[in-house]
Amino acid sequence: MASPSAAPEAFTRAVAGLRAESPRPEILLEEIAAPQRLAPFAFALSATVLRAGDEVASGRLILLHDPAGHDAWRGDLRLVTLITAELEDDLASDPLLPEVAWTWLTDGLDQHAAAYTAIGGTVTQTASTRFGELAGPDPTADLEVRASWTPTSGDFGAHLRGWLAMLASTAGLPPPGVASISDRQLRV
Repeated sequence: MASPSAAPEAFTRAVAGLRAESPRPEILLEEIAAPQRLAPFAFALSATVLRAGDEVASGRLILLHDPAGHDAWRGDLRLVTLITAELEDDLASDPLLPEVAWTWLTDGLDQHAAAYTAIGGTVTQTASTRFGELAGPDPTADLEVRASWTPTSGDFGAHLRGWLAMLASTAGLPPPGVASISDRQLRV
């Protein structure tokens, strides 16, 4: 990995755009160590979504830069994400959930005018029941979204805002400025 001072201008501008944004209060965002072998230059963020003090979703957003470009990326910069969230039991078996979860990403990017190409990914629903020595907790259900896309504009703040919107949707947060009924019930 090259030193940050030797990083190309396109990469340093992209990192600056990602660092310039602030998430909504329920989302804790921090810089983490980036993977070293995916591209010559990389930067990573981690996010945790809290609802009523409990972690309900988490995610990573990784910026990759290969100055030589990459045919599959259709460019020299790539954003990669992994988001995981707990699900309510009834959602775990919903056959429409993968399509809906995918639109959380594309809608989030589109709503924030984060232009992109070469988008792809997977959405996985899991239900787990523990047995034997691991028995105890109730069955759990989870959603996992893995995706990557190539930004086609220099506004990396828009890409982060779109990703944060997707993370909030995955966690079941209401839109900013809207209180959910369950939040109001908790405060009564």
